[in-house]
Amino acid sequence: MMAPIFSSTSWMMRQVIYALALGVMAAYYFFGWGVFLQITLGVVAAIVVESAFLALRGRDVISSISDGSAVLSAILLAISIPSIAPWWVIIVGVSFAIIFGKQLYGGLGNNPFNPAMLGYVFLLISYPLQMSTWQVDFLSLSQALDVIFDLSNIDVISGATKLDEVKNGLPLSGSIQQLDPHSISQAWINAGFLLGGLYLLLRKVIFWHIPASFLAGVVISSMLLWVSNTDLYLPTQNHLMLGGTMLGAFFIATDPVSASTTPKGRIIYGFLIGVLIVIIRAFGGYPDGIAFAVLLINMTVPLIDRLTQPKVFGQ
Repeated sequence: MMAPIFSSTSWMMRQVIYALALGVMAAYYFFGWGVFLQITLGVVAAIVVESAFLALRGRDVISSISDGSAVLSAILLAISIPSIAPWWVIIVGVSFAIIFGKQLYGGLGNNPFNPAMLGYVFLLISYPLQMSTWQVDFLSLSQALDVIFDLSNIDVISGATKLDEVKNGLPLSGSIQQLDPHSISQAWINAGFLLGGLYLLLRKVIFWHIPASFLAGVVISSMLLWVSNTDLYLPTQNHLMLGGTMLGAFFIATDPVSASTTPKGRIIYGFLIGVLIVIIRAFGGYPDGIAFAVLLINMTVPLIDRLTQPKVFGQ
């Protein structure tokens, strides 16, 4: 007898959560307990909001929650925002992602957009100050609680990321070997997500087409820009190891619901996202651009799938 759909989905979601562990631990090593507090708040909010919405729709709450998709969306959003963001930011973002990115379309399997990235873009547009203040120092549990819940006015050293420096025309600190401490932490976090992504490939949870073409799009477009003006644009290795590049390549763009489903389509889909990320970083108004790139290419998935459908044998 075939296992219930949510059981296989639950297995996939657990594998993705396991694969996130290295990147999350790297983030904790550099930034402290705020990372885990944001994840906890996000997961609780996701379970509460999804349960309430499922109950309103008259759906089975336990089986739907058990698939792990809401928890995974919450974790992805929580690790994408600053770990010192106020407590209400992650709750608002996760609630928006679950309701407007998933449940209003009929639940898992019907959503055209990546819910976590939809929530992220909503937060970025609505609360730019909270979403652009990144900490530099490691915070203990008590310090993180103070900052996130605004219990006292403790000082936290914060500043712009390397991608923010490029976007705002600030003096660059150099190549990947000469980065400031905050950018070095981003590189290690990206390395953790890269290893987690390789784990997903080995477990056959994701297809190679999307991450490979995604990274190829980033490499090719960033090299062309850097060659055209080495003083204005970041070198390719910095594009790969700063921001959320590896998280986007292996964990966000590979969302099985909102991504392309044909082999050729996955390659086109991933490549377009990679190119668009570099374009947004270089010419757009936001420093990273992964969320915007993913959502924009999500809209083209039906067309990509239609144009890349393999021919039926014999035709």
